[in-house]
Amino acid sequence: MITKQERYQFRKDRSRRKLLEGGVRRPRISVYRSDKYIYAQIVDDLKGGTLAAASSLDKELKGKVKSGKSVEAAKVVGSLLAKRAIEKGVKEVCFDRGGRIYHGRIKALAEAAREGGLKF
Repeated sequence: MITKQERYQFRKDRSRRKLLEGGVRRPRISVYRSDKYIYAQIVDDLKGGTLAAASSLDKELKGKVKSGKSVEAAKVVGSLLAKRAIEKGVKEVCFDRGGRIYHGRIKALAEAAREGGLKF
């Protein structure tokens, strides 16, 4: 029997494979959503490094959000990630939802990053 974690890993691999298959060689926004927090980072797969990162645990967000697991927190993290990426000179990215449905906190983070100036 396939476990819940194995199904998640399959979905994650499938979505990442689709991103890399298309020949798109842009940095990707990798999103991880836990029960309490949300994390996002911009990863350059060609160089193998992180260009920018933000999470609901950042010290800049203390007091701005009531809870790290809300949609509002995801919006703030998305806009903070976009600001940090543009400071580093990254404007075009691709979005890696990490096996999660494009819905709720994941969608809020993506839309906030778009409003912050990132194109994907």
